[in-house]
Amino acid sequence: MTKNHPSLAIDPYYDGVPAYMTEVYDWAYVDPKWVRALDHNWVVRVLLFLNDQRLMRAYLNEIREGMRVWQLAHVYGDLVTRVAKKVGPKGKFLLTDVTPVQIEHGTRKLAGMEWTKVVRADAATYVVGENDHYDLICSFFLLHEVPEEKKYEIVNHMLEKLPKGSKAVFVDYHNPAKWQPIRYILKVVNHYLEPFAEAMWKNEIQHYARNADKFVWRKKTFFGGVYQCVVVEHKA
Repeated sequence: MTKNHPSLAIDPYYDGVPAYMTEVYDWAYVDPKWVRALDHNWVVRVLLFLNDQRLMRAYLNEIREGMRVWQLAHVYGDLVTRVAKKVGPKGKFLLTDVTPVQIEHGTRKLAGMEWTKVVRADAATYVVGENDHYDLICSFFLLHEVPEEKKYEIVNHMLEKLPKGSKAVFVDYHNPAKWQPIRYILKVVNHYLEPFAEAMWKNEIQHYARNADKFVWRKKTFFGGVYQCVVVEHKA
């Protein structure tokens, strides 16, 4: 569904938003009415089957005060605020997102934190300044929401922008164990609402990296394999 029409002015919330977002995720991430309704901690908790805090900690535990952190997409609830506070004024926190309403919400949450910056940009093409670098680059539940070719683009862009001594963190869905009943609930959810998600069941994240052997990949799974946290660093 799109709110753009040749005879009408373009809705600013839809201007420049990728087609897959308006066609698949309009209700979740683009339409401001829905975003206002969904951007709450309790929604994140329900969607992640009460695993929200442990998954956020998996990311937050990789951050140290004074780090320069780039998060590729806005996340509902208070995660971006927690990341910014942990980085602190001695560090830098960059938040990018491709949709205007997510930029609006992220900007509001980070208001008053002078060490933060919010930029509208595609996660696969954002141009990092020549003299800029990040100690940690994070994709938090982004890969399962993008088409297959975009997964390759995002993973490789992250790794190309990763300096030696820095790390990339991916928190996302994983292939649940056969005994995990949530597996069968997600099968239905994926069929109707998340058409790009089941690729995360079939492929390891490193599958999307062109030069995976240049990096060390550390993976931890949660909740019977429903979720994963993968930390990537250059080989010594």
